[in-house]
Amino acid sequence: MRAVGQDALGGPEVLRVVELPRPVPGPSQLLVRVRAAGLNPTDWRHRAAKIFLPDPPFVLGWDVAGTVEAVGIGVTLFAPGDEVFGMLPYPHGVGSHAEYAVGPARAFVRRPDAVDVVQAGALPLAALTAWQALVDTARVRPGDRVLVHAAAGGVGHLAVQIAKARGAYVIGTASAGKHAFLRGIGVDEPVDYQAVDFAEAVRDVDVVLDTIGGDYQLRSLRTLRRGGLLVSIRPVPAEGLAEAAERLGVRTAMLLVEADQEGMRGVADLAERGLLRAEIAGTFALADAARAHAVGDGGRVTGKLVLLAD
Repeated sequence: MRAVGQDALGGPEVLRVVELPRPVPGPSQLLVRVRAAGLNPTDWRHRAAKIFLPDPPFVLGWDVAGTVEAVGIGVTLFAPGDEVFGMLPYPHGVGSHAEYAVGPARAFVRRPDAVDVVQAGALPLAALTAWQALVDTARVRPGDRVLVHAAAGGVGHLAVQIAKARGAYVIGTASAGKHAFLRGIGVDEPVDYQAVDFAEAVRDVDVVLDTIGGDYQLRSLRTLRRGGLLVSIRPVPAEGLAEAAERLGVRTAMLLVEADQEGMRGVADLAERGLLRAEIAGTFALADAARAHAVGDGGRVTGKLVLLAD
C-alpha cells in the first residue's frame, strides 16, 4: 500500500510517499480502506520533533474515514463493506495517512449517510477533543458562558458548535478577519485578541477551552467566575497555574484526547443532525502531503485540512 512516511524528523520536506505492507487486523481490530484522513496540528508537531512517538520511520495520522476491508477475531459490531469513521488510539495508534489503517473496532462508529467522507475524515480527533473537553470534562449546560480560544481553528470551530448544541453562550477569540466566520458557526461574542486583551474584555465565564497553552492558561483564569473551569488541550500546565487557580477559586483540567466510541457516537449524532460540520480549508492527495503540512505549519488554517487516499 501507499503511505506518507518519513525517515527523519524535520520540516514538510521529510515526508514522502512510500510502499509498505498492507496491515493485517489483529483480535478486536478493523482493517479500514482509508478514503479520507484529517490533518491536525499534532501531525506537524510530531513530524518535526520527538514528542510521544519513537524515532522515525513512521506514518502519521489519527483521523480515519473509510470502508471496512476486514475484521479481526472477536469483532461483532462491523463487517467488511461498512462505512466507518473514528480516531486511532492517541498517540501510539498512529498511521492513518495511508491507503489502509488498522485500529480497535471500538474506536470507530458507522458513518451516517448524511455525512460525506471528507467531513468524516476531518472530524474525529478535533471533534473528540472538543467533546471530551466540553461534554465529558466540563459538562457544559444550557446557559453556561463558554470561552473558546482560537475559535476558528480545527478544535476551536468544532468546540463552538458543540457548545452551542448544548445551549451555551459562546465567546470566541480570533483575529477580526475571522469574526464573520465565527458568527456563522454560532459564536455570540467574537473577541479580537489582536485589538484587546481578552483577559480584560471577558468576565464571568463558566468554562474556558484553552487550545494554545502557555500564558493563555494563566490569563484565562481571570475570565472565569468563582468555581469556573479551565480545560486545556495543551496538557502541560503553565508555571504557577495551580497556585493561581487556587487563589482565584477556580479549577483547571489538562486533557489529552482518547479514542472513545461513546464520544464518536455523540459526534456522529450531531453531524447527522446538521449541528456539527467541519470547515474544510483544503483537500490534498497523499502525494501532496508535504504541501498540506506546509500549509498547516503556517498556523493560520481556518477549520481542517484533509488528505484523500482514494
